[in-house]
Amino acid sequence: MTTFLQIAIDGPAASGKSTVARMLAKRLHGFYVNTGDMYRTIAHVCLLRQIDAASQPQLVADALDSLDLRYAVADDGEHLQLRLNGEDVRQEDIRRPEVAAIVSHVAKIPAVRAWMLERQRDCRSLGLIIMEGRDIGTVVLPEAKFKFFVTATPLERARRRFAQSGETAAGATLEQVAREIAERDRIDSPR
Repeated sequence: MTTFLQIAIDGPAASGKSTVARMLAKRLHGFYVNTGDMYRTIAHVCLLRQIDAASQPQLVADALDSLDLRYAVADDGEHLQLRLNGEDVRQEDIRRPEVAAIVSHVAKIPAVRAWMLERQRDCRSLGLIIMEGRDIGTVVLPEAKFKFFVTATPLERARRRFAQSGETAAGATLEQVAREIAERDRIDSPR
């Protein structure tokens, strides 16, 4: 397998990883890989199949056998498209609040993490990649030539997520979003 230059961007939820990664990919004419979207896709599958990721981790792990999840070069040749079983993954499906509410539970399942690791590492053969997510520089791409850790204050992260998700339409407050981010950090910290 040919391996190209890799740039790893790590950091907590809503810290700005995606913004930085997208900007770098555009500037360097590389491919942006959002590993969070991969986990969101599995969370979406859990919702569709009515699997409770928090209480049924083995069912989540078993579901992986029927899934083919991978990034592929899009038709325009300029960006990557996440595909599940040959179909494009739609952002409106994986960015729903219901998905956000369970994605940390999905991501902490060891079988899911091992399954994802292989697929994330497969992206190395696609060209210059800028990959963002959790544990990218230490676990997924430890050999990355460049590694960055992006962070922000808890309040700024809550503001970013609040603005990003349009929570005002759903009736959530900035304080609720801040509590959700704190809970996500609590769930994510042991992994």
